[in-house]
Amino acid sequence: MRWPVIVLAVLVIVLQYPLWLGKGGWLRVWDVDRQLQAQRETNQRLEQRNAGLEAEVRDLKSGNEAVEERARFELGLTKPDEIFVHTPRKP
Repeated sequence: MRWPVIVLAVLVIVLQYPLWLGKGGWLRVWDVDRQLQAQRETNQRLEQRNAGLEAEVRDLKSGNEAVEERARFELGLTKPDEIFVHTPRKP
């Protein structure tokens, strides 16, 4: 009576191995699902960044206000009759 129980236990273990540790097993599925979630989060951040850049490009193409603002803050340009005052930051 003992041998059939041992044979059945070994059979169950042999059948469970591919389910848990095989090429398409649950552990692999969980790992791929985790990687997929991380990639979705990365894609969402990049889509938000791309939307911001697209809005900035549209702004630069449509009018002079965006170009003027960039020239003021990045290059320090001024309009006629304006005085530019620069205060250095403390290190």
